[in-house]
Amino acid sequence: MSFNTLGLSEKVLAAVEEAGYSEPTAIQAGAIPQVLERRDILGIAQTGTGKTASFTLPMLTLLEKGRARARMPRTLILEPTRELAAQVQENFERYGKNHKLNVALLIGGVSFAEQDRIIDRGADVLIATPGRLLDHVERGKLMLQGVEILVIDEADRMLDMGFIPDIERICKLIPFTRQTLFFSATMPPEIQRLTETFLQNPARIEVARTSSTSENVSQRLKASMSKDFDKRAALRELLEGAEDLKNAIVFCNRKRDITTLFRSLERHGYNVGALHGDMDQRTRMMMLENFRKGNVTLLVASDVAARGLDIPDVSHVFNYDVPSHAEDYVHRIGRTGRAGRKGAAYTIVTADDQKYLSAIETLIEQTIEWIGEPVDFEAAEQEKKARKRGRRPAKADAIEQDNEAGAKKPSPRRKSRQAATEEPAAAEEAAPSEERAPRRRSAKSESPKPDQAERGTRRSKQSKNEPAFGPGGHIPAFLLREPRPKKAS
Repeated sequence: MSFNTLGLSEKVLAAVEEAGYSEPTAIQAGAIPQVLERRDILGIAQTGTGKTASFTLPMLTLLEKGRARARMPRTLILEPTRELAAQVQENFERYGKNHKLNVALLIGGVSFAEQDRIIDRGADVLIATPGRLLDHVERGKLMLQGVEILVIDEADRMLDMGFIPDIERICKLIPFTRQTLFFSATMPPEIQRLTETFLQNPARIEVARTSSTSENVSQRLKASMSKDFDKRAALRELLEGAEDLKNAIVFCNRKRDITTLFRSLERHGYNVGALHGDMDQRTRMMMLENFRKGNVTLLVASDVAARGLDIPDVSHVFNYDVPSHAEDYVHRIGRTGRAGRKGAAYTIVTADDQKYLSAIETLIEQTIEWIGEPVDFEAAEQEKKARKRGRRPAKADAIEQDNEAGAKKPSPRRKSRQAATEEPAAAEEAAPSEERAPRRRSAKSESPKPDQAERGTRRSKQSKNEPAFGPGGHIPAFLLREPRPKKAS
């Protein structure tokens, strides 16, 4: 099958041929004719299968007729990250070079004034992240009543980033008669609910099993007994032993770990760069461009680089941290083995990662091979604790059993201390009470303080049964008088 049989316009076919593509991928062959027929699309395909071109090419054909009005875009494409949005813009510029279309990009990190000028000219294609799009709508600079085609790309990533409420709000601002194109690599229950709400009789195009991984990617696991130093050493060992390592993406779960790992690899002489969400947009784009051109060999990144980035020639992927969400593993290793190439993915596993690894293997329905023999982390942890105590594991287990049975004997030091305290007590009990010698007071205790002397005199007065002065202790004089004798009658 060729692109000529899909119903694309001559301008689009010329651009595709100039880009060097002759045969469509499975998702492109299934989606493009359905989009041209104005049907809603539910596209499910693993990353790296050409989903972006499957909606870009037919949209260019449909947009050849008509004209955009100021502040009212004709089509809207929602992307979860700035990098993905910028990448879609590059696709429109590449395949739409024979069209005179205005493409607007609304992402964070760019001034509102510049974006307002582009919107005011009229946008045939509006590519945006949900947050920045709603900012323009709330400022009254953008109206969505003229949107004819809505594209929701990487929907499962939208779910992970918390954009689903924003998408629901945006869909209510767009006409009900729109055409909706919905693409995702995985299909969790929340995404399934969205498709049932916003798609009308969609054409379901599924070119691979949901949440599957590419057969071109070999997957391996490596054990690490600690979280910090040993883990970095394990990564360096993998890098040195990797075959045909051209370039690689090293994924971390946390941004602070990216900085630490980047500095460690840099100290060991690796050509390394870093990419995460806290970097400004210009630095992020420059880092990606340097990685694409080969100026940077290793890219230590967060999951911002796991979804949809068009870096076709990545030879290896290293998961420094096991992702806490199993779907992220599918996207991470999908950065390699793209466009029919072979790739390799390595994951470093610690004792705390076993539940995440189990979830990943359940999702992909595949058991990942270990480098060497599988590690029993529980036994290794017990042996490590026993080594720290300076005992053999068997002896430690015996002591624990004695503790449970209550048969632990006191140590000699405890015995001597107990005997020292028990002997005086026994001597006191043996002697009669009147024969006990009074304890000597030290010289310091023989000279009482003034306030102690006062308390002592007060106690001695009370011991002589003297009445204490207080309220009610005074008797009035008239009560002490003897009564007058009664007068004789």
